Amino acid sequence: MKAAPVIRSLSRRRETRQVLVHTGQHYDQNMSDVFFRELELPEPDVNLAVGSGSHAEQTGQIMQRFEPVVLEQRPDLVMVYGDVNSTIAAALVCAKLNIRVAHVEAGLRSFDRSMPEEINRLLTDQIADLLLTPSEDGDRNLLREGVPKERIHLVGNVMVDTLVRLLPKATNQFSVELPKQFGLVTLHRPSNVDDPANLTVLLRALSKISQSLPIIFPVHPRTRQKIEQLEIVPTERLRLWEPQSYLQFLALQQRATVVITDSGGIQEETTVLGTPCLTLRETTERPVTVEVGTNTMIGRDMDRLSGAVHAILEGKGKKGSIPSLWDGKAAERIADIVQALPCK
Repeated sequence: MKAAPVIRSLSRRRETRQVLVHTGQHYDQNMSDVFFRELELPEPDVNLAVGSGSHAEQTGQIMQRFEPVVLEQRPDLVMVYGDVNSTIAAALVCAKLNIRVAHVEAGLRSFDRSMPEEINRLLTDQIADLLLTPSEDGDRNLLREGVPKERIHLVGNVMVDTLVRLLPKATNQFSVELPKQFGLVTLHRPSNVDDPANLTVLLRALSKISQSLPIIFPVHPRTRQKIEQLEIVPTERLRLWEPQSYLQFLALQQRATVVITDSGGIQEETTVLGTPCLTLRETTERPVTVEVGTNTMIGRDMDRLSGAVHAILEGKGKKGSIPSLWDGKAAERIADIVQALPCK
């Protein structure tokens, strides 16, 4: 979702050649193929096929397999996205080889170093040459951490570029009839799904909420494995679905009464769609979605979750607005900056 609009914008620029590397960190072949097709991404030029593993295993494997690609291609710039293990692994390889790195979605901070993603964000931003931020809080965070101002560029949110372009295609995604009102749930953070006790509490709370509002829960494969171990039986009111494609999930977000999530990107998408979002985390690296958008931080307080859902059902949900530069043109701003870079 982040790479697609940048690739498209750069492809329209003269004298720009791109090489797309798929690390294989997100390794489900069916879901990967669907996303490439729906986002109209070109086939990867290189697939490192890293697959699953611990954080150390994934990061190390990506570095080992990515380095020969960089040495062969000798790019003027490597663009990394977000906060996954692929992001820091590719950035480290390039820093060691004196290849410039641009970090798309730089500067986001949850200030919770127990999250692996926070470590990836912090380290990537310290070694990147171009820091492309989605919102003003990102600029402030980087300046506070000593990043030179000339490296920082506020460009807006590339996730929104993809949403704006593909939202018209998402409107008629379902042949099955959806409830008139429903809650949409997505959970995958280790703090929510790895501990059986925490997951049980969450599922019981969702089951209780479903008595007032049907719940559709597309289950991440990792989360489904944990749920099956608990022997939780889905019901007509609490529906455990298979993972959805990008367009399908976008359609669900647009039509949902409320979204309950622990995802960072969904906090952004619901803000743009105007859908109330309840985030089951103590911190967020996207505070603009709370300060400006439709997001409310719930933490692990299930009474607060229930109260927030019922407030939304009573028409008292949070009304937000769209942050500055979340206008569908972030990738064009990035392409302008990249095209202006002098070649090494």
